[in-house]
Amino acid sequence: MVEEAEARGRRKVRVGVVVSDRMDKTVVVQVEDLRAHNLYRKVMRRRRRFQAHDEVNECRNGDRVRIMETRPLSRTKRWRVVEIVERAR
Repeated sequence: MVEEAEARGRRKVRVGVVVSDRMDKTVVVQVEDLRAHNLYRKVMRRRRRFQAHDEVNECRNGDRVRIMETRPLSRTKRWRVVEIVERAR
């Protein structure tokens, strides 16, 4: 996986949780990271949602997945699912 990314240049990779799998071959992945506020230094939780391409429709709600940046696949899809890191319980 990582070798594949380096072979194609520096593509961004994120890990997030699938929050919607209702579309065909598309999942919505929520990526969360912690950031300190510039002035007040309070740690804040930032959430961002990406639409990712899931070719075989194997992702389900709650799965932790790794997504990788790719060429535009549709109006909103610029990411694809690389692997399922952890299945939902």
